[in-house]
Amino acid sequence: MPRLGRMGSLPNAIIREMEKVLREAGENVQTRAQRSITEGSQSGMNHVVSAPGSPPNNDSGVLADGIETVRMGPLHLRVQSTADYGAALELGTSRMAARPYMAPARDAERVPTRRDLAKAFNQAVRRHFRK
Repeated sequence: MPRLGRMGSLPNAIIREMEKVLREAGENVQTRAQRSITEGSQSGMNHVVSAPGSPPNNDSGVLADGIETVRMGPLHLRVQSTADYGAALELGTSRMAARPYMAPARDAERVPTRRDLAKAFNQAVRRHFRK
């Protein structure tokens, strides 16, 4: 049976390992969203507006460059757009259909992130009790 003295550090060890996974997952979502905007698009005079339901096509670069991963607190991460019009493109408006770029990126990372979180959790527990 493990000594109770080691139990106190277990939550911190798990949190550290899981935060590494979440940080990587957030960066993956950020990269996927940015790529969905920039791949195949042309800016300037040759810019073509994306079809409803498709990610927005890059024009000025503000939307793609403004996507960032922010740590909000322990085990709390947010991938967000700093562009004023980011939410309108993602969700649509009364005058424009949605052109989602964040939700598809998040959804693509959901299964790998859950798998990686479970693996990190199990490894942290095993390491903790091997001491």
